[in-house]
Amino acid sequence: MKRRNFLKLSSGTITLLPFTSSALSSSWFPSSDTMPDWLIQMIKGNDSTIERLLGLQIKDTSNPFFGGLPDAQEIINPHSTCGMILWGTVGFTSHHSKYHQSSAVLESMKQAAVCLNKLQHEDGTIDLLSTNFHSTPDTGFLVKRLVFTYQSLQQSKIEGISDLLEQLKLFLLKAGKAFTVGGIHTPNHRWVVSAALAQLYQLWPDPAYLKRINQWLFEKMDMDEDGQYNEKSTYIYSSLTNRLLILIAKGVNKPELLQYVRRNLDMTAYYVHPNGEVVTDASGRQDKAIIGTMENYYYAYRLLAIKEKNLQYAAMCRLIEKTAGDKIKNQLDYYLNDPEVWKPLPTVGELPVRYVKTFPYSGLVRIRNNNWDSSIIKDNPTWMTFMKNEAVLQGIRLASSFFGKGQFRSNQIEQMGPDEWKLTQTLKGPYYQPLPPELLPDDGDWDKMPRNKRPQTEIQTLTTTVLIRKQENGMQVEVQTEGTERVPIALELIFRSGGIISGAEEVAGIKDTWVLRSGTGKYVFKDTTISFGPGIGKHINTALRGALPHTGSPSVFLTGFTPFNHTITIA
Repeated sequence: MKRRNFLKLSSGTITLLPFTSSALSSSWFPSSDTMPDWLIQMIKGNDSTIERLLGLQIKDTSNPFFGGLPDAQEIINPHSTCGMILWGTVGFTSHHSKYHQSSAVLESMKQAAVCLNKLQHEDGTIDLLSTNFHSTPDTGFLVKRLVFTYQSLQQSKIEGISDLLEQLKLFLLKAGKAFTVGGIHTPNHRWVVSAALAQLYQLWPDPAYLKRINQWLFEKMDMDEDGQYNEKSTYIYSSLTNRLLILIAKGVNKPELLQYVRRNLDMTAYYVHPNGEVVTDASGRQDKAIIGTMENYYYAYRLLAIKEKNLQYAAMCRLIEKTAGDKIKNQLDYYLNDPEVWKPLPTVGELPVRYVKTFPYSGLVRIRNNNWDSSIIKDNPTWMTFMKNEAVLQGIRLASSFFGKGQFRSNQIEQMGPDEWKLTQTLKGPYYQPLPPELLPDDGDWDKMPRNKRPQTEIQTLTTTVLIRKQENGMQVEVQTEGTERVPIALELIFRSGGIISGAEEVAGIKDTWVLRSGTGKYVFKDTTISFGPGIGKHINTALRGALPHTGSPSVFLTGFTPFNHTITIA
């Protein structure tokens, strides 16, 4: 996963099958002979993770963090330390791992558990050292998976694990007290804490756990009519919330929560690029505009595909397996502790690959025509993308040097017809007259002379309209301006690194920057070509004042002056 190098429903009625608390607590040890080969291979692959963690662990007994593990910045923290326990347990308890019943791994897990308890505050919380301290939700992120570990160890009945179980129980019960009173920051944190409590409730059915879960659930689900959660975080938090709701549904028998998972999974089928990447352009969190595949959704799609014989979900699983590959192992502990997903997928159905779909609450229009797709994004300086197979035009931006505030973004997407959309922006650039005498300060301090109190004159305006049209082989973009004349303007096409650009003129002294003065340009990645044009190049100013900086990705500019009226086709 890496960030792109530029700035920034319906569901058919399905019978709700009850999830009982025993569904999650059923041990996978007695039935390990029925474990599918794909899961066995994941367990074996996890051995390399255990080996790496063993090499990172602090072994100096004089170190106050003995048994802990550092992050990439060499800071000992609960999350890295917890990883030794989580992934060590997978190997330690499995016949398919070379670390099965390894005394060395057991000792390392014990040391990590002791350190984890040292890193836990008396109030039961831990710190996320990059930002959150005494954090209930960050504790929840660990606990919801540590319960898997505790259950697996407990049910394995392997000798010599009592000390490790005792250390884990100490951590989990202290955390449980924190969850019953602790607060949160973001919408998904409610479900993180509730999922952790639901997990704990299966081990120690404390009524206080259930009461707190119900308190959070009483706020109702943060899902819009598109089927998206409040944070619109398609790579990270939407998929996480799906897994959390499944855990809550199982842990405290609330199958009604699965309706939200289904709605999100149904919506997400239209958020997939032809190469299997997920659309992240409209996210409200840190995954905005990152490049990411669909591995985080695999558990939810697989579980409901099998449980409800949903053929489209099964098709999505196959797509994720093909395009995300080994990355689906990130939820290995979920698969191990839920034998229902060990069953074969039902007959694979079809995924939508030809559609025009509007998600008004998410501010997104998705257009797909088999091997190419496009997104139109509201209230975003990057207002359109285009992808054909693996060739990616990862963003189009438009800027003018209008009073240093000419970066185009539209706060609405207006549908003009079945295959046409309009984006608009109106800017004003006033000049300011002397402040009325009665408002003048005695000391001549400029900061005491607010600009909004001054009369405005010579007001300049610039209205920009972008019309976007779907065509059979691609998209057409028309840019029109009205108002102030001779304002420099630049339309910017930002391509993903790795391809070859031809037909455009390189701008001297600026890396990865071209101007398409006329004709048609081409971007070739592997065996796929995206064409764009015709060009226009009236100047080579690609860094207009007030525009966002160059992204570092290959960028082709079309330039001119207002009034500007130009149409290009991307195909």
